[in-house]
Amino acid sequence: MGFIPLFLTASAACILFFLTVRNSMRAKLTLQRNLASQLALAHPELGIATGELVDPEKIQQALKNEATQNKIPQTSIELLRAIKVNQYQFNRLIKKAPYNWVAAFGGFKAI
Repeated sequence: MGFIPLFLTASAACILFFLTVRNSMRAKLTLQRNLASQLALAHPELGIATGELVDPEKIQQALKNEATQNKIPQTSIELLRAIKVNQYQFNRLIKKAPYNWVAAFGGFKAI
């Protein structure tokens, strides 16, 4: 009987950890989609659909190819940089030990 509160406390801590990490991962995915949408609105010639996850390396190459004569706007460079940083942070988070369990149970994949 003395172990029941201990088990309840440990299980509640695990559930709160799972919910917190899941919320953080969903926020990073939402941020990634929002940044890609902003980049799509700034450069409709790239053919990025709003709300989809994009590969920043391919977008960077497309921007370089499109803007051979024109200079790439600073806001687009900052958006692309933010996409790369967010992608790196998300993928690094998924690879860490307790967080990869949440990613596996939550169905999160690397960007």
